[in-house]
Amino acid sequence: MARARRTLVALTALLTLTAGLPGTPAPAAPPAPAAPADAAEHWSADLAVGGDDDVNVAWRSGRLRLADPRPTPRTRPAAAAGPVAEGILLSAPRALDRPATRVRARLAARTRAGGTATAQVRGWRAGRWTEWRDAAEAVFDQPVTRVQTRVVLTTPDATAEATVTGLTLSADRVATTATPAAAARTYRVYATRIGLVGGVTANGHTVAVRDHFAALPTRRGLSPRGTGDYTVKVCTTNGSRCEYAPVWDVGPWNTRDDWWNPPTVRENWKDLPQGLPEAQAAYQSGYNGGRDQFGRTVRNPAGLDLADGTFWDGLRLADNAWVDVTLLWTGSGARAVVGSGPLNLRAGASTTYPSRGLAATAAQVPVECYLTGQRIAGTYRTTTRWYRLVGGTYVSHAYLSSVSGGTVPRC
Repeated sequence: MARARRTLVALTALLTLTAGLPGTPAPAAPPAPAAPADAAEHWSADLAVGGDDDVNVAWRSGRLRLADPRPTPRTRPAAAAGPVAEGILLSAPRALDRPATRVRARLAARTRAGGTATAQVRGWRAGRWTEWRDAAEAVFDQPVTRVQTRVVLTTPDATAEATVTGLTLSADRVATTATPAAAARTYRVYATRIGLVGGVTANGHTVAVRDHFAALPTRRGLSPRGTGDYTVKVCTTNGSRCEYAPVWDVGPWNTRDDWWNPPTVRENWKDLPQGLPEAQAAYQSGYNGGRDQFGRTVRNPAGLDLADGTFWDGLRLADNAWVDVTLLWTGSGARAVVGSGPLNLRAGASTTYPSRGLAATAAQVPVECYLTGQRIAGTYRTTTRWYRLVGGTYVSHAYLSSVSGGTVPRC
């Protein structure tokens, strides 16, 4: 190495001396540094099982597999009640060396007899997570700084196989068009009651009596257990009652129908209008032969399932009904996390005002502004600060574990 450096110094000196001599051609300009052959960041996902976020998976004999491959109320999403067992391994978020707009994954898997193995990713940007996307190639409209991965395994019975031996990922930057910030999307859909107390949701939560959460027919908006990363606001059609509920389960009917997304993004059923659930189209118009993705005859038009507490106490519904649902992660703005719920949504900044609904534990509620109201001694603090939420209801800061996503002005 020292000899090479001395040779380079001598050659440089010789070129300098001869460059000005008559008849001596000027030396060629040194070539520009070559661009890196591969600017992507690479890593391997940890397939070790052991966190509370992992659901019905085990690592045995060098393979990730379902701990129980038989479809039962404890191995399939409670709301979907589909004829397959399911398991999810959730990795820890990875901080990227530099922001990226594309993530690609290679999954080393073995499947047979109807088993499936897929990898999904989501990215962290502007203080919140994107929806989950197929990790074969996920492109984000804005750069992300963190990436989280999960592996989903399914089997129709104990004779099927769905195993994974490795998962490698890469992140790089490609040209994209940023989507301007907009209000969260709201649609009117048919809601049914989950029930199924004692069953297990897709994120591993055991359904409790008068529980508070929601289910959507896709994993793209499925929150990890105990979080409200994906929260819906569900209201009666006359607006008299609302509840903010975290999405903790997959269903009803389908597991690959993100009906609120435009056709270019929608996971399945891309020929349906944005905002129309496949089950509704099947029930009302005979779409897909009147059947869901599992081939079952669709017997109601539900695009949303609600846990009993959300159904009975939050909305005070007596039967399945049409509701207005807002997918809050599709919008922007400040939000607060309900650390202790269900929390009353008040008509004013005091407990003397009537309740207009509830906000479930872990739900992320959209904050509009703050004001001074009744002094409340709550789970996290004693305070006179209240927040007005988008839509006009109020909650005390005493029960909120955090507020983030932007500066909150005074009302």
